[in-house]
Amino acid sequence: MILAGDIGGTKTNLGLFDIQQGKLTKVKDKRYPSRDHKGLEEIVTDFVQVTGAKATAAAFGIAGPVVENRVHTGNLPWVIDGGIMAGLLGLDRVRLLNDLEAAAYGISVVEPADFAILREGTEAPQAPRAVIAAGTGLGEAILFWDGTKHIPMATEGGHADFAPHNEQQVELWRFIKSRSEFTSNELILSGRGFKTLHEFLNPDVRHSGFDDSSVDPAPGITQRALSKECPVCVAAMNLWIDIYGSEAGNLVVRTVARGGLFIAGGIAVKILPLLRDGRFLSAMQHKEKMTEFLAQVPVRVVLDEECPLKGAAYVAWKAL
Repeated sequence: MILAGDIGGTKTNLGLFDIQQGKLTKVKDKRYPSRDHKGLEEIVTDFVQVTGAKATAAAFGIAGPVVENRVHTGNLPWVIDGGIMAGLLGLDRVRLLNDLEAAAYGISVVEPADFAILREGTEAPQAPRAVIAAGTGLGEAILFWDGTKHIPMATEGGHADFAPHNEQQVELWRFIKSRSEFTSNELILSGRGFKTLHEFLNPDVRHSGFDDSSVDPAPGITQRALSKECPVCVAAMNLWIDIYGSEAGNLVVRTVARGGLFIAGGIAVKILPLLRDGRFLSAMQHKEKMTEFLAQVPVRVVLDEECPLKGAAYVAWKAL
């Protein structure tokens, strides 16, 4: 049995997998609110007790840089140590990997029907691929061809500085800078970014959850943008998509990802109709000298939100 986890700032998903007919098959799973627990050890202990399973291999995808199989999580006050997790589970080794690295592995595991095609493009099968995922934070990863297969490499590109490219975005940069020492992409391209953009565009329009720190206002903004019932929500979502498309284009240009761009993360699935309308692709390819190149890059949305979980299970299965 393989124990896998996808650990994020909002939720921690654990899954138990078996190998059936040469494929990973999920047997049991459970979702935990991350902030309700002191650490991953507490969650894993509960999961093992509930399932009664004895894992023979385990791997966890975690939001944060992995250094010597240890992670200081970026959006949680947790330190996760692979050696401690191995001792807890009675295993020789537990592999920790960045959550976007796990998602990148998962792309090769999920079914073809679990991708929504934004653009077919012209795929170069052995060229690099890029993965971008907005959720509680912003993650980015690259897949390089090693001669036989694509190998994922994690990055922390989501924490790079936000670069505005029109007057409105310059004003947005100033607005964020007045509130924060930093103006990273993640401050915008994550769930918390929706409220920031809404307040930037019109601070006088307030919605439920804006003044209550215990309520996440992002789902409401998304819903009102999709239904078009709030013009400020619509404008905030459009600006968010402009910036997301631009950053996705930056990632593709930096990595020459002719193998395709994969958009993962929970937000993309929820706003898929808005990603399909061309705004994202237009922002993505609006680059000096790179428009024609970017117009050829295949772009797919990963619909399976368990992609990182399955990727972690794959890593444990193959002992990568």
